[in-house]
Amino acid sequence: MAVARHLDAPDEPELVRVPAVTYASISGSGSPGTDEFYRKMALIGAIAGQVTGEASPVIELQYWYPEEGSAPVGIADFYTSRPVPTLRYRVLAAVPGSTTTMELAAARARAASRADRIEDVIDLCDVPEQVVVQVMHHGPFSEEFATLERLGAFADEQGVGRSGPHHEIHLDGFTRETPQGALRTILRDPVH
Repeated sequence: MAVARHLDAPDEPELVRVPAVTYASISGSGSPGTDEFYRKMALIGAIAGQVTGEASPVIELQYWYPEEGSAPVGIADFYTSRPVPTLRYRVLAAVPGSTTTMELAAARARAASRADRIEDVIDLCDVPEQVVVQVMHHGPFSEEFATLERLGAFADEQGVGRSGPHHEIHLDGFTRETPQGALRTILRDPVH
């Protein structure tokens, strides 16, 4: 099985192994696109930037539904089979695997982000090496449904099903006001 680089995916679906990654992360719940969602994205970006020295770290998101254990949600119908406001999510930005919780706390203090709230829990999150199906989505988030259908059909052809949180890697930074026509998003699902 081919091994992919973490931030690469082709325009056609593929089944590959991706490397383990360590992240600075914060959890949330509800629909993507809310003020709280964008606030948490800004906060993780600021903290990860302090750790890595990058001006604009790549923001990644993991999504899942709280009730998935009883009835798994497929890849193709991930955003249509359950009410989107019930989503749980984790906002992520990659940091070196050697990063300690003390270094993360120091980076948070240095970031001094206006997006930071005392109640925010920022932690390190390790995603292990795993087998995934993935594809590059180009353009608006509202058009991801067709790309997810292609990815789900490919997974079915390969005889695999989703085994963990849906993962989106946003290669281009964005805010609520960013035109979405040129955005590139890796859509990735761990499978078994």
